[in-house]
Amino acid sequence: MSAVLDTTTSAELAPQGNAAVMPSFHSSSGWELAQRIGKAFAASDLVPQQYKGNLANCIVALEMANRMGASPLQVMQNLYIVHGNPGWSSKFLIATFNQSGKFSALRYRWNAEHTACRAWAVEKATGEELVGPEVSIQMAKEEGWSTKNGSKWKTMPELMLMYRSAAFFVRTYAPEISMGLRTDDELIDTVEDVRPASSINAVRGVLGHVDNATGEIHSDSPAIGKETGLGGTVQSYASVADKIAKSTTADALDYARSLIAEVPNVEQQAELHALASKQFAAIGE
Repeated sequence: MSAVLDTTTSAELAPQGNAAVMPSFHSSSGWELAQRIGKAFAASDLVPQQYKGNLANCIVALEMANRMGASPLQVMQNLYIVHGNPGWSSKFLIATFNQSGKFSALRYRWNAEHTACRAWAVEKATGEELVGPEVSIQMAKEEGWSTKNGSKWKTMPELMLMYRSAAFFVRTYAPEISMGLRTDDELIDTVEDVRPASSINAVRGVLGHVDNATGEIHSDSPAIGKETGLGGTVQSYASVADKIAKSTTADALDYARSLIAEVPNVEQQAELHALASKQFAAIGE
């Protein structure tokens, strides 16, 4: 299924006699329509776990899809939460750029050693060739991208060079397409634990002691796995890794992946993302 709702479908769902109504936050009729469509998605078994039964998340995805001119289901399937931050899948960002109609398809220019890459495209309105910033293996080392646990730079460097150079290009020449969001692999490589100290202290206050070295939670309280007041639950590395390993369907893996952000230790989050990627490849075989 490549699309569930497009502009035409949304308009057809609008109240009769007002075909201009679109799902939005800007009018009562648009808001009502957004809720109707959002409820339909929230009740579907085809959406990722973080949208099932979650009307608010579905409405946000619907708003982003309308701004981008994309399918809401595509947005839901390609928007990930890494360390509490939203990010696009690199494939989706590249596909959205290629389908924008403003540029030729993204292409890549390599150095002789195949260790550095630039993304480029031609702006159709002017015929100008646009060349993005160079991304290299040396940059990945100096920025610390390739030294993190579970880093994809160690196993698929050429693909990561292409993904990163494409992300840099899109944010440089067409930031409206990415809507200011980074890609999920960028977040894995660059974002540290961004929770403020007060939030970390809140976890400790509720659960006792969080061991930053192991990610394990030490407490006599039965609160583990319950709401922490930080907008979710706290999960242990072992429990999430077990759920990932036991996932035999993409749907089950989506659910296990959604729990990664609730593991307190950032390095372990990166390891779990790597485990999830390997499990996804195994499921597809």
